[in-house]
Amino acid sequence: MNAPDPDASHRDLADASPSPSSPGWALLRATLAPQRVDIAKGLASSLGWTFTKIAIPAVIRVAVDRGIVRREPGALVRWCVVIAVLGLASAAFAGLRRVNAFTVSFRTDRILRDRLFAHLQRLPFSYHDRHPTGQLLSNANTDLKSVESFITMVPITLGNLVTMLGVSIVLFLLDWQLALLTLVSVPLLNVAARRFAHRLHPQNAGLQAELGRLSGVVEETFSGIRVVKGFGAEARQDARLASATAAVYERAIGATNVRSTYLPIMDMLPQLGLAAILWFGGRRVLAGQLSLGELVAFNSYVLMLVWPLRSTGMVIAQAQRAGVAATRVSEVLGSEPDIRDPNTPRHLPSQLPSGTGEVRFEHVHFSYPPSGTATASNETLSDLHLTIEPGAAVAIVGATASGKTTIARLLPRFYDVSAGRVLIDGIDVRSLSLHELRRAVTLVFDETFLFSDTVLANLSFVRPDADRKDIERAAMLAGAHEFICALPDGYSTVLAERGQSLSGGQRQRLAIARAIVANPRVLILDDATSAVDPTREHEIRAALTEVMRGRTTIVIAHRAATIALADRVVLLDDGRIAAQGTHEQLLATSARYREVLARDDGDDSLGSETVAR
Repeated sequence: MNAPDPDASHRDLADASPSPSSPGWALLRATLAPQRVDIAKGLASSLGWTFTKIAIPAVIRVAVDRGIVRREPGALVRWCVVIAVLGLASAAFAGLRRVNAFTVSFRTDRILRDRLFAHLQRLPFSYHDRHPTGQLLSNANTDLKSVESFITMVPITLGNLVTMLGVSIVLFLLDWQLALLTLVSVPLLNVAARRFAHRLHPQNAGLQAELGRLSGVVEETFSGIRVVKGFGAEARQDARLASATAAVYERAIGATNVRSTYLPIMDMLPQLGLAAILWFGGRRVLAGQLSLGELVAFNSYVLMLVWPLRSTGMVIAQAQRAGVAATRVSEVLGSEPDIRDPNTPRHLPSQLPSGTGEVRFEHVHFSYPPSGTATASNETLSDLHLTIEPGAAVAIVGATASGKTTIARLLPRFYDVSAGRVLIDGIDVRSLSLHELRRAVTLVFDETFLFSDTVLANLSFVRPDADRKDIERAAMLAGAHEFICALPDGYSTVLAERGQSLSGGQRQRLAIARAIVANPRVLILDDATSAVDPTREHEIRAALTEVMRGRTTIVIAHRAATIALADRVVLLDDGRIAAQGTHEQLLATSARYREVLARDDGDDSLGSETVAR
């Protein structure tokens, strides 16, 4: 089965403009609904701004006719003061409108950003397997920025619409013949705007999809910069980026060509109205059918129409981008996690006569979701039945793709079994809340991830309220206290991104210490000493021995020295248990076990997508 194309849905969006009932617009309506008060304030400010703007040309008309043509004493000064007052009022309303517009847009951006971030964290590993990180970053940044920009324009656009309506009415009241001549270009403008929107939408949709792909290339390159530089693959990544930027360029030029074709037309049509006024209106003034003040006012009103008419194209383009962006965000928010809390979760027992931490895999079958070369028919685990007694330590050993890391993924419900059950202390993990389950099961990965924060914050990540003494004790047990104290600011030292300022062994010791602070019921060590210097591995093993004492532990390992930490060894082969016993027993009785150890296969990683496939 072919791998799913993460950009397919975004390309589909380019085929048709989102309708007002599309998921994207529905999401915006639902987000804006609680902000009715601020939206109403913005609309009121827009109406106030519109009223003052429309009133000014009317006052200009009176000022010209009375103060200039008739030369009434004091009229010119009096009406100029009125115009100044109206100008100040217009400025005040414009300021209020802007404040309310940005308040609503920034709040909407914050709400959607918080929802998107929280939802992405709730989505299962299978979702993140299918969707590139760059595309998700594009959803969280580019798309939300498009939505924010559009919402900022909403009250301004509504003010422009009211202005166009009000000015049109006033023009007809002043001189219906001149108004008809002036507004004859509006139907033509409407046709141009519709064609503009129809042609611009697919270009914008395609551009946003290509920007997501571009973000993915940049994110992958800098996240894996050590791999890129280590293999001298800078030219390869340059080529990937060049391909992505070329696609962005083509889409951007396509959108520019559309704008270059239609915006000048939409800009020209209002100017035709001005020319008509000067020609026809001037003749009516000369004939005594229209006052000079009325012609000046008419001119002012038409000038007021120029910007709203010119901005129509920009508003349509922004609405198109916002519609596509909101639909993309809605798609992510609409992705229901297939791994979620049960309606009525059960709780792990606090005490059992035999101790806590029993783990059972009962006739477990599991297949990864179709992706890449994997198919639904390729079972990673097949009828696995395994019991780990409370407080016991079991090593899971096997060649690459034997399924040992999958066991570590199923216990905390990163994935759910296809058939069978996984139980902790007799309770199916699917009956527990995810929070309680993942506090009870802690993993130490072979590829350690540390946050760009202090050492103390990283160690207390799971338990922010942990006592400082407990944290330092955990660091001592993991053999990390000594090098932490040697750092410039000790436990307050801020680590570089992903902890890259530390050695691999130091990062792994911090990960072990973090797991100790978490104080889990079940501890999973996924090749947790792989990056530790062999000269200090004995120290880590000694620390792990103390940490594992009385705690149920699953050790995924390939080194004989690490396997020796376990009470029992389980050999997996093609998703089934091929043999089990002590390390010495298997060395003596299992040729397959000796073969696996001889290969020294260290590629199994919880974070690797090729493992167990």
